[in-house]
Amino acid sequence: MKKIQVFDPALCCSSGVCGTDVDQALVSFSADLDWARQNGLLVERFSLAQQPMAFAENEAVKGLLARSGESALPITLVDGELAFAGRYPVREDLARWLDTPNTASPSAETSTAAAKTGACCAGGACC
Repeated sequence: MKKIQVFDPALCCSSGVCGTDVDQALVSFSADLDWARQNGLLVERFSLAQQPMAFAENEAVKGLLARSGESALPITLVDGELAFAGRYPVREDLARWLDTPNTASPSAETSTAAAKTGACCAGGACC
């Protein structure tokens, strides 16, 4: 099984999905991580604000930050090797690392279900 490590910029909480101005990329990534974990992927997340030593102790992350600064964040390592810098992996990436064909994102699944039933939001009324 592959080991995924995500090094986040300083966030308000461990997932970044909090506060009044939530970044949609963090919402999607959080949902995709939940899906990946349910399918057996081992994922560790480190926040610059809460776990700075994890950044300092990882040579790949430390070197990338020295060269590019915080604009390199988030950084994703797969089995210790750099996979992404400056963006989060999407569900398709996580599925590839899991070797599973289920790559539909939550929003795509919801949109597909709504399209099949003709429903949009509660009671079939569009919001």
